[in-house]
Amino acid sequence: MLVRMTGKPPSPVTPPDRFGAPTSPQTGGRSAPATPTEPPTPKGAGSEADPEESSPEGHVFRLIGEYLRPHRRPLVLTVVFQIVQTMATLYVPTLNADLINNGVAQGDTDYVLRHGGFMLAVTLVQITAAGLAVYFGAKAAMAVGRDLRADLFAQVQRFSAAEMDRFGAPSLITRTTNDVTQIVTMLVMALTMLLTAPIAAVGGLALALSLDVPMAGVLLAAMPVVAVVIYGIVRAMIPASRIMQRCIDGINQVMREHITGIRVIRAFVRDDHEQRRFSDANAELTDASLRVGRVQAFFGATAMVFGNITAIAIVWIGAGRIADGTLQIGDLIAFLTYAGQILGAVMMSMGVFMMLPRAKVAAGRIREVLDTEPGIANPAEPVTELVGLGELDVKGVTFRYAGAEEAVLRDVDLVARPGQTTAVIGSTGSGKTTLLHLIPRLFDVDAGAIRVDGVDLRDMDRALIARTIGLVPQRAYLFSGTVGSNLRYGDPDASDEDLWHALEVAQAADFVHAMADGLDTVIGQGGTTVSGGQRQRLAIARTLVARPKVYLFDDSFSALDTATDAALRAALATEIADAAQVIVAQRVSTIRDADRIVVLDAGRVVGTGTHEELLATNPVYHEIVTSQLTLQEAL
Repeated sequence: MLVRMTGKPPSPVTPPDRFGAPTSPQTGGRSAPATPTEPPTPKGAGSEADPEESSPEGHVFRLIGEYLRPHRRPLVLTVVFQIVQTMATLYVPTLNADLINNGVAQGDTDYVLRHGGFMLAVTLVQITAAGLAVYFGAKAAMAVGRDLRADLFAQVQRFSAAEMDRFGAPSLITRTTNDVTQIVTMLVMALTMLLTAPIAAVGGLALALSLDVPMAGVLLAAMPVVAVVIYGIVRAMIPASRIMQRCIDGINQVMREHITGIRVIRAFVRDDHEQRRFSDANAELTDASLRVGRVQAFFGATAMVFGNITAIAIVWIGAGRIADGTLQIGDLIAFLTYAGQILGAVMMSMGVFMMLPRAKVAAGRIREVLDTEPGIANPAEPVTELVGLGELDVKGVTFRYAGAEEAVLRDVDLVARPGQTTAVIGSTGSGKTTLLHLIPRLFDVDAGAIRVDGVDLRDMDRALIARTIGLVPQRAYLFSGTVGSNLRYGDPDASDEDLWHALEVAQAADFVHAMADGLDTVIGQGGTTVSGGQRQRLAIARTLVARPKVYLFDDSFSALDTATDAALRAALATEIADAAQVIVAQRVSTIRDADRIVVLDAGRVVGTGTHEELLATNPVYHEIVTSQLTLQEAL
């Protein structure tokens, strides 16, 4: 019987899969098949794929509002303390004017001391409230950044290979780090500066009008001009910020390729070429940053010019009023302070608006990732248990990568029964690896079906697929950690005895024993601290720890010498004798003893049978064999 989950299943955040590569989990229902796209062709260091061109903008406040909602308490406290500190700030110039007019000008020392002490107390309240506002504002902003990064990571974990290819690793890294930082920085500025600006501007203008209406006209005349300048700067910043974000993606891509491919670069002595690539990407980022910097420099100069012109106008008008006795010196000083506060509030707002274009671009890029529906999703009522030994049936499968003119696989049939080994062989580009990637549902088929124990993969829960099918990829990947932690990706609860047993079968126990710390030996990211053959054997051992019903070996013995290859295959024949095995290999010696051999040519099955049968009847297989072995060896 089949066990199904009813209702809509959750979308759990899952760790990297146990198949050996850092691919995100891909599960899904029959109703939403998606064909993966090929990786975008690089257009230069500062370019990105088409998704960037259609990236939605203007969602920054909606995005911030959505993520601020769970953090109401620090947000409310920020608003309260900002109001307190702004009111105190506005009250200080009035106290100062009174102190000058009635104390300093009159020579009344007692009045100065009494009111000066009160003014000091108000200042202390202002400072305390400002400090608390910054603390709670930063706390709320950092929480938003944390939640954004967590949701982006969870979403990327759900992406299929199609979405990973669409966005690209450098862009996803930039969106999770740099773009989130842009949002958080703007939010901190908004909560600590922009929030007080309207109160300071309106309150300061009202108090300035109460002191002297004619002089307040200077401020009223300056504010529309400042608003026009702000609008123009924001308009100029949006395209410049978008280009800058693309350039950051570009330089991240060059750096990532350089670091991961350093051995190839050194082997071909391409250091100068890579230096030129990085220099080009670096120059593009520098130019983009300078364009943004020029706009920001114009903002700084504009702020200084308006501030100085306004102060000069106020002093010029106020001096005449003081001379004819219609204005007191304390009121002029208070007016200058209020003018500074009003212009300061406008300039603070201008500073936040300067960051808004980059934040808008960042929010659009973040929202694009969060709103992307994974091409492969869990079915509404997934099958969670199988009753059977793990019989694999690939029937009439056709698959084509998005954008490709021709299908990679056409009407492919394959059967792998428990206790038997099915081998797949063919020339380069015949679709062998693609076929193996379809079996654990890294992609969905365009036509046909893949079933295990009679159940379509598209009806199965992802966790069930992971328990049932184990893939050892062509390029074995190890995560940063220890030998033991990498092996336990197959089964987190595995004991040390289980791990050593798997290592023995995978012919890896000897070199792990030789390591200084055994299972606790540190492994570098990607397995850079071990050889290619050792990496392959550790990946095989990791899959053995999981004990799936179906084993998929994608040319997983290519880095092994002939003796180790033979010993490993002999050990596997005993260890997983009851499981179904599908082996893709280039070497005929690896697959000649298989129970069934499937020959692929240009994406089609052109022959199925044993080694002897195919050698006698299939010209494609005969050509492959004779290219590696003499006729006597082949027989």
